[in-house]
Amino acid sequence: MSDNIKKGGISVDTEHIFPIIKKWLYSEKDIFLREIVSNATDAVTKYKRLQSLGQIPSDECDYRITISLDKDAATISVSDNGIGMSAEELETYICNIALSGAFEFIQKYEGEGGSNGIIGHFGLGFYSAFMVSDQVEIYTKSFTDAPGVHWVCDESGSYSTEPCDKQDRGTTVIMHITEQEREYLDNARLSGMLRKYCAFMPVEIYFEDADAENSASSAPINDTTPLWQANPSDCTDEQYKDFYNKVFTDFKEPLFHIHINADYPLNFKGILYFPRISSEYESIEGQVKLYYNQVFVADNIKEVIPDYLLMLRGVLDCPELPLNVSRSYLQNNTYVTKVGAHIVKKVADKLNSLCNLEREQYERIWGDIRIFVEYASIRDRKFYERIKGSLLLSLTDGSCKTIDQYLEDAKQKHEGVIYYTTDKALQAQYISMYTAQGIEVAVFEKSLDAQFMSALESYRGDVKFQRIDSDVAEALKGDGEVTDQPALTELFRKVSGNAELGVTYQPLKDTSVPAMLNVSEESSRMAEMMRMYAMTSGNSPMQFPLEYSLVVNTGSSLYQKLQSLSESDSQKAELIARQIYALSVLAQRKLNASELKEFLADSFSLLELL
Repeated sequence: MSDNIKKGGISVDTEHIFPIIKKWLYSEKDIFLREIVSNATDAVTKYKRLQSLGQIPSDECDYRITISLDKDAATISVSDNGIGMSAEELETYICNIALSGAFEFIQKYEGEGGSNGIIGHFGLGFYSAFMVSDQVEIYTKSFTDAPGVHWVCDESGSYSTEPCDKQDRGTTVIMHITEQEREYLDNARLSGMLRKYCAFMPVEIYFEDADAENSASSAPINDTTPLWQANPSDCTDEQYKDFYNKVFTDFKEPLFHIHINADYPLNFKGILYFPRISSEYESIEGQVKLYYNQVFVADNIKEVIPDYLLMLRGVLDCPELPLNVSRSYLQNNTYVTKVGAHIVKKVADKLNSLCNLEREQYERIWGDIRIFVEYASIRDRKFYERIKGSLLLSLTDGSCKTIDQYLEDAKQKHEGVIYYTTDKALQAQYISMYTAQGIEVAVFEKSLDAQFMSALESYRGDVKFQRIDSDVAEALKGDGEVTDQPALTELFRKVSGNAELGVTYQPLKDTSVPAMLNVSEESSRMAEMMRMYAMTSGNSPMQFPLEYSLVVNTGSSLYQKLQSLSESDSQKAELIARQIYALSVLAQRKLNASELKEFLADSFSLLELL
């Protein structure tokens, strides 16, 4: 090794670092209040911890943090009656940027991996005050009875320290708000920030406004023991609902809740709610608030929760979650992945529990959660595998069955096939034909259903979904010979205006229906997926051509009459064929303007014949 190597430490000039702190330390300036109050919380937590360890005698002190607003003086003050600081500690932890008193306290008293609710680890939070202040003062007195200290620092980083006559243990931080940031001196603005960032901090917080008639709040503004900290067995349904209303100001009752109390090695708690969703295209992005030792961090938790669960609302408190210095952006690591996987498992467990143990309630809410469950099943095969036994089919008679129950009941009639309708009103004729033969029809009226059915066919391999107007089920077919009728085929192609129309002849058990218009399963699913894409992307609907075919019921008396008329009176035959075709279209979809006009004219003509 060369003897010319020179070693040293990088020095930081406060004159240059303070402008960077003011502008770039945190992504949102509002966070300064969270950071200063978090420091006050840590001060109280440390003092209580020393008592529990027997380092100092216990006392019956009411621990509290007071936020004081003085608009005339242009100051915001944060006071606590926690551990306080001596002159030496203030010099060490405040005057040295990024040297964390919390970190040293944990190392000294908690040991490797401990924290016991202490929030600060980075030592930079205090300096967030300079994002909105041109001067910051500290009055502090240590629990050791060392003399009180007064510290003053301006926005250039120049500070002075002197003794003061502070009598009580604790610390007061006074922020002198700059002219440019006077908006923070508004009572409503400050109250909103406290509700957002400090609503569940573990020490009682009081807010005082020097200009208000009732300057001091008589009750703490925060809940020091939030519901997620409680044992789930000790919580009532009413408490869960009240907590939901309080946190999200949504007075629609959530469908259900999931209380998570994960122990080692994950160590996080939370409550997740499934809200009522009015329609499948309502904003699916929910709101899961992330906390760190009861301190609000962010609403954006996409790194923790899979995208198909983002419609959930709730809170997660992850005291071991790795955060960057601003605590606003989550780092991608194994712990985060495991937390997300645990949440997915808990959601699946809840759905299975409701289906197996509270079936009546589960069926009541199935219409609300169905879109979520289908989307999650499409997005994550593992999630589907967890809840596949709890997937329900909504039937046209209003009842529900699991897929396995449906297949078991249908085994003798149509093994492996699930018949479904996409529109109970338009396809009522088809539904009545199927139900008359004892075939249950499932309802799939959402655009997402097409993808869901395709996914299930791929996952299972033993099931096929078939739309009731896509083909004629064996159970619907009557007895009799199936023969081609070239003359009638040409007639129906003529009246339909489609020279390529597929026409088949089949006797049906329901002799009242002269013909059925069928649409191919593949083209109908593709059309639904295109429609969903257009609605979710905001693009114009993409028209996908549907492939139709006509099934003529040879068991119908009208078929017999049409056959004879085609030989004796071609004009009447054409009128009747056009009416039969129009009726088959009407049973399958809505008529367009020209079709409706022609249908009415033909109907009047037929009435005149009578």
